[in-house]
Order: sequence, then C-alpha cells, then structure tokens
Amino acid sequence: MSVCLVWCAAALMLRVLAADAKELTITTIQDEPYAMTKGSQMEGYCIDLISELSKQLGFTYRVQMVKDHRYGAMDANGNWNGMIGEIIRGEADLAVAPLTVTAVREHVVDMTTPFIHTGLSFIMRKSSNSGSSAFSLLSPFSSDMWAGVLVAFLLTALCLFLVGRISPTEWAEPEKDEHSFTLLHSFWYITGALALQGAGPHPKALSGRVVGAIWWLFAVLLLACYFANFHSVLHSEHKHISISSFEDLANQDVVDYGTIQSGSSMLFFKNSNNPVYRRIYQHMERKKSYVSSTSEGFRRAQEGNFAFIGEAVSLDLAVARYCTLTRAQEIISMRSYSIAAPLGSPLVKNLTIAVLKLSEAGELTHLRDKWWASSCIGTDDHHESDSLQSHDLRGLFLLLGLGLALGLLLALLELLSRARSQAKAGKKSCCSVLTSELNRRFGSRGEAEEPERSEKSTA
Repeated sequence: MSVCLVWCAAALMLRVLAADAKELTITTIQDEPYAMTKGSQMEGYCIDLISELSKQLGFTYRVQMVKDHRYGAMDANGNWNGMIGEIIRGEADLAVAPLTVTAVREHVVDMTTPFIHTGLSFIMRKSSNSGSSAFSLLSPFSSDMWAGVLVAFLLTALCLFLVGRISPTEWAEPEKDEHSFTLLHSFWYITGALALQGAGPHPKALSGRVVGAIWWLFAVLLLACYFANFHSVLHSEHKHISISSFEDLANQDVVDYGTIQSGSSMLFFKNSNNPVYRRIYQHMERKKSYVSSTSEGFRRAQEGNFAFIGEAVSLDLAVARYCTLTRAQEIISMRSYSIAAPLGSPLVKNLTIAVLKLSEAGELTHLRDKWWASSCIGTDDHHESDSLQSHDLRGLFLLLGLGLALGLLLALLELLSRARSQAKAGKKSCCSVLTSELNRRFGSRGEAEEPERSEKSTA
C-alpha cells in the first residue's frame, strides 16, 4: 500500500515538472493597459504579471492574442467563445487577462486567487461647467470670445468718437459749439446699446448713424447667441449632475447607456433580481446599446450622451487617460480578476501561491501604480468645449469691422465735401482747407487759430 502511494506521488510530481518544463501557451486580450502591442513587442499590466510569475515558478511561455477578441461566454448551443473557450479546447494553457471570476466560469475552468479586486460603475462625459459654477455666467463664451467682445467694444467707442469729431454734421463749428460725442459719451452710448437701452443724444450724421446701427445689430445678435448657449450649457450641466447612481441612470431616458455585449457585466444585470438593475438590462436590450469592447465604450462616452458601464478599475484608467470623462462614485457587484487554467491543472496551486507572494511583496501595487498613472492633459480644452469660440462668430465680427470702416469713410467724405465747398468759396487749396479743418478738430485751439491770425496781419 505504501509503495502504491509513493508511486502515485512520484507520478504527480513528474506531471507537475513536465507541465512546468514545457513552454506554456498563454492567451490574453488586447485591452489597455493589460495587454498592448508596441511594434512587434507586447506590454502592459498582464504582460508584466506573466513575467513576474515566470520568474517565481521558472516556466517559459508564449503569449498569443485571443482570436475572436472576446473574454469568454457560453452561446445558445452551450459552446464557449473567447479566452475561456480556448482554455477548454486546449488551445491555451493559461488565460492571463482582466478575466472576471464568475460561478459559470468556475464550472468549466480553474481560476487562481484574484490579482485585482474591483466592482461595477459607469463613466460619462463631464459637465462643461463642473466645479466652476461661480463663473457660470461666463461659460457661454470662451476666454478668446470674451477678449474679442472687449476689443470690439473699445474699437466701436473709439470709432464713434472719431466720427463725432470728423463729421461736420456732428460738430459744425469747433470754435463755438461744444463737442457732444466725447470719448466718455461714446462709451456710454454703446453700453446702452449693448443693454438694449438707448442712451442719447443719438448721432445726427449719416456716418454716426451707420456706426450706431451696426453696433446695435452686433449687440442684438451677440446677446441672442449668448442666451441661447447659456441655456444649452445649463441644461447640459443639470442633465449630467442629476445622474450620479445606477438608479438615476435607470430613471431617465436622455442619456443612453450600455456595457460590453455577452460580458460578465451584462450577465450581472441579466440575472439580477434587483428591479433597478433589471430595468437597466431591459433598456440595453431594447436599445441594443451594447459595445464590442472597452475602447468603444470609452469613445462613445467621450462623444457625450452615453454612459459606459464596466469594471471600476478599467473605468479609472479611462478617467486617468481622458480628461473629458468622470466616474460615478457608486460601485456595485464587487468582483475580481483572476488567471484561468484547464480543470485539474497542476499549475493553479503554484500560480495562486505566486500571486499571493507578489501581493505581499507589494509588486501588484507597483504594477497598478505603473500602468494606471494619470496622463490627463488639456483639461481647459474640455472646459471650453461647449463654449462659443471666437471663430464660431467670426462673421459677426467681420460685419462689425466693415460697418466701422464704412462709418469712418463716410465721415471723411462729409469733411472732404465741406472742405471743397470752403476752398471753392475762398479760392483756396482744398488740401490746405482740409488740413486746417483737421487741426481745428483734433489739434489745440491755439494751433488752429494761428493761420487765421497770420492772414489778418498780412492783410
């Protein structure tokens, strides 16, 4: 009897040694940051984990990508696809990937102790005004747009001031009449127009009326764009803020949501007896809002109006990579990732011990920090993504510029017409009369009267 036990133990030891000696075929799935291709090489959390396990147990290995790009689920005929299917069919010795431990999978494969613990949550696009409600009045326009409005305001006031000085209709006799359109009054006038309130006196000359009319048109269209976008931004903000849990997600129909088709997350909602989770599953079935991979879920969440449901550890990576995304605080259905092997595989016990050693040594935490490091940049770009940019209203600014140029041109033509009339009546040069008029309007009064005194002394 003892001899038989010795032979059985020896046979089992030889089987383990033979399994360890041969090159293991390890299947995985391309999923950032677990396994990624970089040229002809592969890198990622799972690739580093396989390397550490091989050092602990002393095996050689060959990594291959799963052929159908699936994790593993049973179809209607009872056949398994994905990495679980490859393990069952003997096409791979191990599956090292973010493979969720489930009761159904435990029936067909053996799984080691988990190397990552997580749960279900969801991500969606950030509200454009998240965290900046104190400045929500400025949110409809970007900073460039506000700078453009300020420049337009200053240029219009200056143009109105110049037109008031140049046009003879506005200021007929600089020596006798008081100039009504001072720089301060010009600012007051266009401020009243911007508030849709008239501030008199109004321009009398054609040139001044052109400048005033074009500014009124600019102000009305600008205010219309501001209030329209203000309503849109506030509506978007309230829509996102109101969705902070799975119950909020199930109780609304504005934002669509989905998870990976045939994955463990979908099976959780399908088999759950919780009425909220059942409604979520029925919505995904009705809308067919499933995605084929986590990368597609991240992309749709970034595009907006979509919430992607998945493991919190994967969603944290998306938030670290993409500044436009945010993850809900609620986490449900705690689960874990583990390594899968064929039923009865002698590798499972050794792999479990190796994973525990790596966890106790802090190596798993180091790998987590390495591959989940935040690389989020350009948060300000998203903050203004829903705000109107200056190039969105470049036509409006161009219209204002043309109107101001036309007003100045008309004022110069009015002054030129008066100078020609005076030159013809006084038999003088038109250029000298025009220069004298400009000196009277922009120079000091003493400089303007000096030519008249010299003419009188000559006479």
